Amino acid sequence: MRLRTVSVLLMSLLGSGLALQIQCYQCEMTDDCAAPEFIVNCTVNVQDMCQKEVLMNDDGILYRKSCASSSACLISSSGYQQFCTGKLHSVCISCCSTPLCNGPRQKRRPPPLSGTAPARPPLLMLVLLLLDSILC
Repeated sequence: MRLRTVSVLLMSLLGSGLALQIQCYQCEMTDDCAAPEFIVNCTVNVQDMCQKEVLMNDDGILYRKSCASSSACLISSSGYQQFCTGKLHSVCISCCSTPLCNGPRQKRRPPPLSGTAPARPPLLMLVLLLLDSILC
């Protein structure tokens, strides 16, 4: 009984020490900042999202990127949704929860040439098919 109590206590102490931290870009500038010097570690267990604001004004486009709490980011992004028009004086706010997700937009890959081989199925799908054939 004593061993069980000690192990439960140790597990709870170790489990509570797991901290969730995300990295985001942080800047306010006219370039869509993506250099390593703009990467910051967000506050552990508080700022769990990255936020990106794109403001279109008379001087051009202003990018404002930062760490944010999920509640604050989602409230601000939904509040400004009506102002995200892509025109002059437009304000677009987006939230995301993966590391460095508030970086520059990823360029689309060109479609594969017609003569290229089709994409391979994901490894997980192959494993599942193999297991299915073995078990059935």
